[in-house]
Amino acid sequence: MTAPQSSAPPTADLLARLAALLGPSGILTDSSDIAPYCTDWRSLYHGRAAAVLRPAGTAELAQAVALCAEAGVAMVPQGGNTSMVGGATPDESGRDIVVCLSRMNRVRRIDPLDHTMEIEAGVTLKAAQDAARDAGLMLPLSISSEGSAQIGGVLATNAGGNNTVRYGNARELVLGLEVVLPDGSVFNGLRRLRKDNTGYALRQLFVGSEGTLGFITSAILQLQPQPRAVEAALCAVADASAALTLFAAFRDQDPALIQAFEYMSGAGMELVTRLVPGASLPLAEAAPAYVLVELATPRRNADLRAALEDVLAGMFEAGTVSDAVIAESEGQRLALWKLREEHAEAQRRAGASVKNDVSVPVSRVPELIDRASAACAALIPGIRPAPFGHIGDGNIHFNLVQPEGMDPADFLAQDHRIMDTVAAIVRELDGSFSAEHGVGRLKPYMMPDWRGDAELATMRRIKDAIDPHGLMNPATLFPPAG
Repeated sequence: MTAPQSSAPPTADLLARLAALLGPSGILTDSSDIAPYCTDWRSLYHGRAAAVLRPAGTAELAQAVALCAEAGVAMVPQGGNTSMVGGATPDESGRDIVVCLSRMNRVRRIDPLDHTMEIEAGVTLKAAQDAARDAGLMLPLSISSEGSAQIGGVLATNAGGNNTVRYGNARELVLGLEVVLPDGSVFNGLRRLRKDNTGYALRQLFVGSEGTLGFITSAILQLQPQPRAVEAALCAVADASAALTLFAAFRDQDPALIQAFEYMSGAGMELVTRLVPGASLPLAEAAPAYVLVELATPRRNADLRAALEDVLAGMFEAGTVSDAVIAESEGQRLALWKLREEHAEAQRRAGASVKNDVSVPVSRVPELIDRASAACAALIPGIRPAPFGHIGDGNIHFNLVQPEGMDPADFLAQDHRIMDTVAAIVRELDGSFSAEHGVGRLKPYMMPDWRGDAELATMRRIKDAIDPHGLMNPATLFPPAG
């Protein structure tokens, strides 16, 4: 049974020992310094912490974890604090210690022949992408929060993002990991091997574990060749079914060219263009839905523009696409992506919103959007569905914005009713209630119904074996045992 034991409060002696170990730059104990680490990005959770630890390396972290484990003090890993489900926020008890690895921020090496990168957990995803680009390679993982999200958190949540349709989730890019375990021992699995069948692939236990099994401190990541040509287009379509018809056309032409294929509802796009400064629709008129498609190839002399125009011409003729614009420069390409990436910010500005990060088989996305929109409208008249996301891999952010004029608190008080309404449809469509954001503190209550019996029991046994005292991120992922 996963240990739900109450953790011990940190004593003055423990904090003094941690301060002596980490130095003045490595520990925060003043409440004003700690406060930014105790609230999640969405302001859903407002916790308290006894201290924030900021170790400079794996050895320091291991010693600090050992001290906390000996004292029975719970630890909450936190990277860039960009979790959408409160997965890096301490609880309200004030007993937890937040551990932030932002000082562990070195790209240790890039091997241009192996196409690998050895990188520490505190490096932001954007900095990692830039380092790979400077070496003539590409780290294909791309998410909206990449300027703040750190590698440790990206891997601990098995982040997906815009390029999953081509390269897979974070899990597919991880060759090796170094992890500080809950007792302070260090698992050193930093291997650059594509083939290594020597027992359990332990690294994969930690990818997606949401910080409940240990602290990811560094990783070996698989890189890709830098594309020599990239083309992007924003297309107006009637609905998600038309979007999938367009996707099938590009896939039939050459699936290896599709780097991203993103869906946006007309309602979501209207919020972006109305509420986000600098965002404007580059089409003649608004549409019911949109697709942002990006093609890329490392091949020399590839006529990618011709490939893009060939598919679009056929889709115009068939009536699948009613309008489209192709980026003519890098600036225009980034402007198209801004329309996609600012959806979450636009929804925040529009009022309270309930976010459903769900996945279904690709072919069932249109049914998901139609049925969930209707069900939520019946639940709360005036609710504003604004679905968007990675339709090419079946992951839709089925977000719902409060009705105009409704009190935000009243709307958020119904968040579980809304999430459960969407989840019931997702389940009927053989999907998942958490596609890429994780479970965090927001959704553990859903785990017994969705992952119960043998599956959840096996997860609990793994947790108990590695973290028998339940000290690692105790409020995350698992529902209370009982």
